[in-house]
Amino acid sequence: MRLIITGGGTGGHINPAIAIADEVKRIRPSTDIIFVGTERGLESRLVPDAGYPIRFIDVEGIKRSLSISNIRALYKAMRAVGEVRKILEEFNPDGVVGTGGYVCFPVIRAAASAGIYTALHESNAIPGLAVRALKDRTDRIFVNFEECAQALELPEKVMRTGNPMREGLSVSRREEFRERLGITGSYRYLILSFGGSLGAKALNDAALWMMKEFTSKRPDILHVHASGKQGYPEFVSELRGAGLDRCRNIRVSEYIYDMPLWLTASDLVISRCGAMTLSEIAEAGRASILIPSPNVVDDHQYKNASAFSDGGAAYVVRENENVGERITELAKTVLSDRTVRESMEENAKKFSFPNASRVIAEEIIKGIRDKKRRT
Repeated sequence: MRLIITGGGTGGHINPAIAIADEVKRIRPSTDIIFVGTERGLESRLVPDAGYPIRFIDVEGIKRSLSISNIRALYKAMRAVGEVRKILEEFNPDGVVGTGGYVCFPVIRAAASAGIYTALHESNAIPGLAVRALKDRTDRIFVNFEECAQALELPEKVMRTGNPMREGLSVSRREEFRERLGITGSYRYLILSFGGSLGAKALNDAALWMMKEFTSKRPDILHVHASGKQGYPEFVSELRGAGLDRCRNIRVSEYIYDMPLWLTASDLVISRCGAMTLSEIAEAGRASILIPSPNVVDDHQYKNASAFSDGGAAYVVRENENVGERITELAKTVLSDRTVRESMEENAKKFSFPNASRVIAEEIIKGIRDKKRRT
């Protein structure tokens, strides 16, 4: 079997794509898989690191506000369909799977037009632009939220599976993973904070406040923060200006590439609340403080976070609050009260779909086989 997988821009699209690829290979090791993405997206690094070849096409995202750049984006998207057709002719795939992001549109569209089996995965509660544009063309759509399934209004092709997760997240292997990461000695707790692959200034500012006022004064806490690519230079500059770069218990990076290890090793996660992040937190079974992005369609991150909060799995802090102070107060509560922390961990597990990757991979293999029989 030959399979193309596409999805990119951020880790939220790429990591589930890699998870699907890994599971397909586990079920059918002889499967030949390539990815299609953009050179600008994070997939240009994550996919080769995962051991898969990737082909690049030239596309860019469409802005939700009126912008002249959208004309260029639409032109590139249509031109990219021709680029994809060449890839399809050369690779001759049995199926094409997309996990979201603007790169999906020309790839799935070209494959569907060629009569190739196609599938999409939507991780958020609100269907993305690419999924909405392609929903009538594709053979199968996998979703994480029931709200998304209802919004698509295609019960005959929509299947709720949860989000596919990369292998490595574990509820019970905290101490083992800490040893693997070299977290030994006097560290009693691990706080992991991040704002996504590109970063989030509000979360970076809050993490810096927390480091100044709390974690730098607690040598028993290791605070690991990923600032995102865009915010990294400014964050490091402010960190050095505050003298925090000399604190042995504070570590900063652009992006955490071995996230399953760090999530499993952590005691508290402070982050945005995109669907994939929440799925990873749930799979690892970790307490969390969630800071929804206000810059998303239909405020869906707040809706995602509210589900966790209502279920006793997380605290939610809005950006119109004093974020640094609030997350510090809540972190003190979580770390100081073992009963609170363990209750949040147990409740987080209830949001996990542990077999999502396998269910999706098996359905893709079955869908390809069934379509071949019909043609």
